[in-house]
Amino acid sequence: MDSMKVNSADSKKARNIILFALLVLSAGAIVLFETAMTLAQTRQEDVATRGAKVMPFDLEQTTHVFQKLEDGGLQKVVVKDPSNKKQIALIQSHLREESERFRKGDFSDPAKIHGENMPGLAELKAGAGKIDVVYTPLPDGAQIRFTTKDPTLLMAIHHWFDAQLSDHGRHASGPDHQH
Repeated sequence: MDSMKVNSADSKKARNIILFALLVLSAGAIVLFETAMTLAQTRQEDVATRGAKVMPFDLEQTTHVFQKLEDGGLQKVVVKDPSNKKQIALIQSHLREESERFRKGDFSDPAKIHGENMPGLAELKAGAGKIDVVYTPLPDGAQIRFTTKDPTLLMAIHHWFDAQLSDHGRHASGPDHQH
């Protein structure tokens, strides 16, 4: 009989230790999550500040849209208010210039905004000759279409788009963006 009391007491003690450990782990996970969110917010704020020095249009009045495609990707910048002709002109001018630089392997503007170690950037610089870059003005902004047959460059474009989506935060969206 005494051995059953010990086993029951040990079992209760073990259960309490497990519950305490779970509580500590949960609290740690919450702290880690909050820290990660703060770091992401800080990074997005830093990107917006650096972006304002490179991009002539207003991030608050526009949205970056990144759509990964089977053969590359589509990057758009569009205005939130389609009557904002000034922002549309700034978007079109900037993306036209960027597309010309990208064709030559010059990705210095994204590097200034997102950092030299931005995912996909080194591959895009090195393989620019194997990427077709096409600029198109849109009624509400502009777009750049990236196309490649090279699987390494395709992955680089997709990684680059993922990094931009993350870095631009609320100023960007994926392909389901409705404006």
